[in-house]
Amino acid sequence: MLYGVLHDREATYDDLLEVPEHLVGEIVDGELFTSPRPASPHAYATGVLFSQLTQKFQRENAGGPGGWWFLMEPELHLGRDVFVPDIAGWRKQRMPFIPNVPAFTLAPDWVCETVSPKTASLDRYRKLPRYARYDIGHAWLIDPIGRGVEVYRLESEHWSLISTHEDSVVRAEPFDGAQIDLAEMWLPVPPAAPSSPQS
Repeated sequence: MLYGVLHDREATYDDLLEVPEHLVGEIVDGELFTSPRPASPHAYATGVLFSQLTQKFQRENAGGPGGWWFLMEPELHLGRDVFVPDIAGWRKQRMPFIPNVPAFTLAPDWVCETVSPKTASLDRYRKLPRYARYDIGHAWLIDPIGRGVEVYRLESEHWSLISTHEDSVVRAEPFDGAQIDLAEMWLPVPPAAPSSPQS
């Protein structure tokens, strides 16, 4: 994790524009944060979850209840914060269509952060409390190394941990209308190389 050195002022969007393209830049509570692009376990888990969600909850009449839009790494401009969650979801009743915009000012209904050793502190202790300030109703934290998911619901402006899951097929808020197979999200372990015969 790299932190912007802006001791004399709050970070601005102009500071974000100076972030190198190989890094993800965000402004959280006035502070600039930059993170490396995700490693393969992170990218794989996020991509598989996104695929399952769009199949069952975005596409109508596709084996799930529909009713949602999902985007990977959208740029959210909420108040003075600029977030880039791994996945964000909006209920179609709140956002009937996806606007053609570079950034979203309508807070999503659900956010997902896929944590890594380099981003866990930012995701858990800095971003989650700020997400609560914008009345985002649900949040998931995915740990592709520990192979687990934490499901949070916003209650009275604070997050409540509703459930935790590992390698299982689950119905988890706010997507309890269809099953999600968490075991598919974890990067497959490569087969062990055959041992050479002893001479």
